[in-house]
Amino acid sequence: MSTSSPNLLTPFNLHDLQLSNRVVLAPMTRARAGKERLANELMAEYYRQRADAGLVITEATTISASANGWNQSPGIYTDQMTEAWKQIVVAVHGRGSKIFMQLWHCGRAAHSSFLGGELPVAPSAIAIKGDGVRTPEGKQAHEIPRALETAELPAIVGDFRLAAQRAKAAGFDGVEIHSANGYLLDSFLQSKTNRRTDEYGGSIENRYRMLGDVVAAITEIWPANRVGVRLSPNGSFNDMGSPDFREQFTYVASQLDRLGLAYLHVMDGLAFGFHELGAPMTLSEFRRVFHGPLMGNCGYTQLTAEERIAAGDADLIAFGRPFISNPDLVFRFANDLELNPDAEVSSWYSPIGRQGYTDFPVAATTS
Repeated sequence: MSTSSPNLLTPFNLHDLQLSNRVVLAPMTRARAGKERLANELMAEYYRQRADAGLVITEATTISASANGWNQSPGIYTDQMTEAWKQIVVAVHGRGSKIFMQLWHCGRAAHSSFLGGELPVAPSAIAIKGDGVRTPEGKQAHEIPRALETAELPAIVGDFRLAAQRAKAAGFDGVEIHSANGYLLDSFLQSKTNRRTDEYGGSIENRYRMLGDVVAAITEIWPANRVGVRLSPNGSFNDMGSPDFREQFTYVASQLDRLGLAYLHVMDGLAFGFHELGAPMTLSEFRRVFHGPLMGNCGYTQLTAEERIAAGDADLIAFGRPFISNPDLVFRFANDLELNPDAEVSSWYSPIGRQGYTDFPVAATTS
């Protein structure tokens, strides 16, 4: 493979961070943090195994107890949680990679059983239609969330800010704001889920306001070039998809472009579900309005990733499913080796320990 032009395996300067390659470990909820929601030694091994990626993004990590909504996912809202994450950072840095923490509020995708009996919150009281929620008491139907009062929003923004501060204390290289897949911030962006009549709803500009407030708060803690944002303009997960998605996400990207962020992480692929409300948005569309580092994600192969980088549409490509069953994915790409079969879906989000998590074979010559 020629090194005269960028490809997946060439280094990339992410502002002041030098990445050894353009392969990113995508954030994937893996549900191994236990009931205490603490990062642990098993998780450290999982991330260490995959730290040949130029950049590692952690699984979605909740910013507060009221942001929870997934069994045994980790948090970053107590001193104990902050301390526990340090072993993950050490493991990844020990392999020479960089690591960002993804900050998460589940919003209406949560369930009262995670929240001490309180209803999940959202911009508007609109329930998710479709499959139920996997709760500590088993699978349950989605609830109609409680619409947040305007006066409550600064406290949630403050939770994001404090979580970013804790991530910095734990030694992370940066943070990614999870504004995708129907979780709280994404539900503010989209007309399907945001029917508010205050300054956080109605127009495209107003629907961006909550994400803008969160970015502003976090960049009080981190320089903007250490803060990424994730969007899912094409996604249907958690019953998302708005008729004006193209106008909304073009506006969002253009606003973020002004801020000098670390990167914009776009789930442009359709493997996670497509709402089919128009032609899918592409990386080239985002490239026209966002001029900083751009990351593609969702369903990429080595070949299709190389195509997007060669075309100049992306600087980085995040891989999810292939990284689950191929901890040495970068090595396999570099040596044109066959990939392991995909992991069983039942193991992706199941708190069953090492099985389907850290027990995949690596190529014999991998260090």
